[in-house]
Amino acid sequence: MKKRVYLKTFGCRTNIYDSNIMMQKLKDFEIVESEHEADIVVVNSCTVTNGADSSTRSYINAQNRAGKRVILAGCGAISKGEELLESGKIFGFFGHSKKGEINSLLKREEHFAEIGDLESIDEEIVTDFASRTKAFIKIQEGCDFNCSYCIIPSVRGRARSQDERRILEQVQKLASNGYGEFVLTGTNIGSYGKDKETSIAKLLKKISQIKGVKRIRLGSLEPVQIDDEFKELLGEHWLEKHLHIALQHTNKEMLKIMRRRNDLERDLALFEEIASKDFALGTDFITGHPGESKERWEDGLENFKRFPITHIHAFTFSKREGTHAATLKEEVSGDKAKARLKILQEHVEKQNFKFRKEIKEPLTVLVEERKGDYQVGYDQFFNKVFIRSDLDLQKEWVVIEKFDVTMEGNFAKI
Repeated sequence: MKKRVYLKTFGCRTNIYDSNIMMQKLKDFEIVESEHEADIVVVNSCTVTNGADSSTRSYINAQNRAGKRVILAGCGAISKGEELLESGKIFGFFGHSKKGEINSLLKREEHFAEIGDLESIDEEIVTDFASRTKAFIKIQEGCDFNCSYCIIPSVRGRARSQDERRILEQVQKLASNGYGEFVLTGTNIGSYGKDKETSIAKLLKKISQIKGVKRIRLGSLEPVQIDDEFKELLGEHWLEKHLHIALQHTNKEMLKIMRRRNDLERDLALFEEIASKDFALGTDFITGHPGESKERWEDGLENFKRFPITHIHAFTFSKREGTHAATLKEEVSGDKAKARLKILQEHVEKQNFKFRKEIKEPLTVLVEERKGDYQVGYDQFFNKVFIRSDLDLQKEWVVIEKFDVTMEGNFAKI
C-alpha cells in the first residue's frame, strides 16, 4: 500500500509552482488533499519574514503533535532546516535544487539533509495545475539585487533564466489542456533574459502567439526593468491591465538606506505614464525599516500619495539575520510600523474604489471559485468580482457590462 503524502504550500506563486513540480514527481506515493489523511507531510516553506517562519514552525509543531512525519522544503529549508532537524521537529529537509528527487527522498528511513545548490534551474515543466483556473509559469529563479532587508537572494541564489523553449512548451501544453490565463512568476521576473540575450518583453510576445492564451499576468517588476520595449506591449489585449511595480518606499533617503535602485521622480513619471493607459497599478511598501524617522516617513507618505496606486502589498519591516538591515541601529517600534502600514492600506483602498468607479469598459472575468451565494473571479484590472448566477460559471470566462461598485468589490448578476 502506498504511503499518503500531503503537500502544504506557504508563500509566493513561485512556491505554488514548485509544489506542482513535486506533486508530479511523487510516483510511488498517494497524494491526499488533507494533512489529516497523510502519513507524510511535506512543508514547502516561505522565509521572507519572521511571520512566515513562525507560521511554518507552528504548522510543523501541529503535525508533530498529530504524529506525522514532517519533511521541510522551500526557502525555509535552507534558512532553518538544520536547526529544525537538530531539534527533532522534522524528519528531513531538502533545498530547491533537490525537489525533483522528492520521490526517492521520501522513501528514506533515516533522517536526511539535502540542501542542494543555488545555481540550478528547473528541468521539469508543469503540465497541469490541480483545482486551479489559471496556470503559473516560472520563468526564472534568483535575484541579483542586494536590498538591505531581503534574505531571498541567499536562499534562491543569483538571477538565472529558464530556457525559452521549455517555457513555450509548457504554455502550449497547458493551453491545449484548457488553461487561458497564465501568470508569469519567479524571484525577480523582470530580470528574465539578461543572461540569455533576450528579455521579458520578447518572451511575452512569443507566449501571446500561442493558441488558447487569453490573458497573461505578471508577478512583481522593478521600475528600472520597464523599458521602451516593454512599454510597447501596454496596448495589447492579452496583457492584464494591472502591473505590480515594486517601490518599497517613497522617501529618497530611505531608498538609499534600503539599497534600492529606485529614482523617485523617474518612478512617479513611469507610474503616471502607465496609468494614463487605464492600467491599475500595484506596489510593495515596507514600513518601519531602520532609519524610517518621523520626518522620512511623513515625506514618504506625501510622495506616496502622488502615485496612482490601486493595489498594495505592504508589510512591516521584519529583521532577517544575515541581511544588511539587521545591522542597522535606528530601529522603529512595531506599533509605529503597524500604524503607518494601516495609513497606506486605507489610502490605497480608497484609490482602488475610485479607480473601479471610473472604469469605462466591460469587465472580463475568469471565474475561479464559489463563495456562499456568489461565484468569484478577477477582472483584467486584478479586482475581485462577485457574480450572482444560476449558471455554473466556474473556470469560465465571462464579460460583464453592468456591475455595482462597493468598497468590498464589484458585484454583478448574470
